[in-house]
Amino acid sequence: MNDFTSILDEFQIAIKETLSEKKIGIAFSGGVDSTLLTKICTDLGYQVTLLTIGFPGSHDILFSKKINKIMKLPHQILEIDPATFPEISLKIKNKINTDNLSWNENCIAFYYVSKLAQSLNLSTVITANGIDELFCGYNAYRDAIKEGKQIVLELMDSKIENELKMMKAVNLVSSEFGVKILQPFLSERFIKFSKKIPINYKIKDSEDLLRKHIVRNIALHIGVPEISANQRKKAMQYGSLIHKELIKSS
Repeated sequence: MNDFTSILDEFQIAIKETLSEKKIGIAFSGGVDSTLLTKICTDLGYQVTLLTIGFPGSHDILFSKKINKIMKLPHQILEIDPATFPEISLKIKNKINTDNLSWNENCIAFYYVSKLAQSLNLSTVITANGIDELFCGYNAYRDAIKEGKQIVLELMDSKIENELKMMKAVNLVSSEFGVKILQPFLSERFIKFSKKIPINYKIKDSEDLLRKHIVRNIALHIGVPEISANQRKKAMQYGSLIHKELIKSS
């Protein structure tokens, strides 16, 4: 498929234009987005350390270990202490000053990612945020596609706007540790390019449980493990068990 080359080129350009240093951490769950990001970065010659956070026994910790048994990269894990979690989550909520549950959960997750990065003397962490928004990763796109392409694009605009704002809050939290969280796939150029990719490359119909098809195909094309490339979406706050613990402690 000729489209692979041009889309992969844009992924690479987004990363190179975002990063100014070679030594980086990658927020890593083992899912297709973070593993694709990892594979492209290593292919480009970046010095990568995978960073995974979660409560003991959480999906993200177990799955990331499984994927990295194949990839064999430096991998550091921070297990969240349930005893101190309520205090930290309250501190973060007060810092970002919002009742938006998703924002709070993501900021908590990146608090721990940043803490782990600082302990490893990493000042830059990159994430795959933006892929779900631009390539119809969320379940909401299944409802939107019933209403047609225009509704999908309107939802996409809304999701991107929210993500850009949320990542500012994330960086407010990560600044406590002197760590920058960067999102190459939320750059203006990458957003503009991705929105031109045909919708049917991303989602087939309202019954499409997998979605992000072109992303998964590119991942397989460049050597991402098949078990990762075909993994169904599990958002960071769920895979880490942060959502479950936050609801329990509130």
